[in-house]
Amino acid sequence: MSQNDYEAVIGLEVHVQLLTQTKMFCRCPNRFGAPPNTLVCPVCLGYPGTLPVPNRHAVDLAVKLAAALGCTVREQSIFARKNYFYPDLPKGYQISQYDRPLAEDGLLPLTVQDKGVRIERLHLEEDAGKLLHEAPGGGALPGQSLVDYNRCGVPLVEIVSRPDMSTATEAQDYLQTLHQVLLYTETSDGNMEEGSLRCDANVSVRRRGETRLGTKSEVKNVNSFRNVGRAIEFEIGRQIGLLESGGRVAQETRSFDAGAGVTRLMRSKEEAQDYRYFPDPDLPPLVVTAERAAALRGELPELPWQRRSRFVEQYGLPVADALVLTGARELSDYFEAAVAALPANPKGIANWVMTEVLRELKERKAMISDVSVPPVRLAALVGLVDAGKLSSSAAKEVFAAIWGSGEEPAMAMDRLGLGQVNDMSQIEAWVEEVVRDHPAQVTQYRAGKVQLISFLVGQVMKRSAGRAEPKSVQQLLRQALERATVPNA
Repeated sequence: MSQNDYEAVIGLEVHVQLLTQTKMFCRCPNRFGAPPNTLVCPVCLGYPGTLPVPNRHAVDLAVKLAAALGCTVREQSIFARKNYFYPDLPKGYQISQYDRPLAEDGLLPLTVQDKGVRIERLHLEEDAGKLLHEAPGGGALPGQSLVDYNRCGVPLVEIVSRPDMSTATEAQDYLQTLHQVLLYTETSDGNMEEGSLRCDANVSVRRRGETRLGTKSEVKNVNSFRNVGRAIEFEIGRQIGLLESGGRVAQETRSFDAGAGVTRLMRSKEEAQDYRYFPDPDLPPLVVTAERAAALRGELPELPWQRRSRFVEQYGLPVADALVLTGARELSDYFEAAVAALPANPKGIANWVMTEVLRELKERKAMISDVSVPPVRLAALVGLVDAGKLSSSAAKEVFAAIWGSGEEPAMAMDRLGLGQVNDMSQIEAWVEEVVRDHPAQVTQYRAGKVQLISFLVGQVMKRSAGRAEPKSVQQLLRQALERATVPNA
């Protein structure tokens, strides 16, 4: 059998650090990059006799995220102890939620793929610490590891999808769309490099037409959108290869080696009973009233897929443009602020935002929040082009000149001498010069080689330093060519 005779079944478990000032059950700062073991206290280090106190803001952010994902929020959920012994877990258990999670039964509409992925559950928990396998500042630690407990107790939500995805492309789309939701709702910074967003992929394969799920492998802590796709692609191929060779897939936890592009065995996969979950005796049930959940739902911004549809309907933009412009909430806001200042040309504004604004940001390695041309000023620049006062090429020079300068586009245009020439007598003079100086091309044009009009227009624009109004150039040039005398052969 070939790979086409199999289909993959994929579900993702995503851990998201919430954007709070302090940890989940104590007042230690929630901050990345501090010196090791400096953001700790007796509570997050699990000292005997300490008591956890839930972080209300973390609960509110989790409820808001659950609402954005269309989940049903339980009025009463239960904190449980998840028991396992690992060096980065000082208490010997993790406070999490198990049989009564905060929220269930949501749906995430994908961005590129035309489908939605069901959300099985979203629950609150605390993060573990971090094992370091090299010395501070670099250098090997043969046979040793260091533990940094700063991350212990940082508030997390775990978002578990249904196994609704069948390709690595869909899984990447799901993760990137979820990342968009985190940034739109400001519930997390979603920084995968710093560990704010971590993904485990559950992958199994089965022969097409079968309904029974195959044995799954879990690929842990994949650290980028691209690597999620690579890890899943490899795992699908590995499992099909096992089945085709007469072997069987074992239920196990694997890691992804990004350098080699392969997954490697870590340990056999744990079952829920292996963690011996039981309700945490130090924490009462978490109550989120219907009124509180409704109020938090009312604070949600317009979500990416909602804004995308509106951009297509309200501004008449192509779907591809709407996808780019809604990629980040700040970019969408910038576009709409510019359109509000020039409502007659949303497509023109969109083109400038997607090309010149994003190109400038990429070259400067800056964020959309660092754009140094306010949206109203961008609208004024596009308005000059629309009014025929500035050519498109000259407008790019003006844009570069006003970046960060505070200068108005019209003032920069005048200062740089880039204003478009609409004086018909001046354009006609340039046209006559070009016709006079290029007799061979004029003769060929008159003989039927009409494509030479582009060359001659370019010569006029060159003489005008790009300032001649293009439509007038074409009109006057055609008239001049019709009048031109063709030399005798």
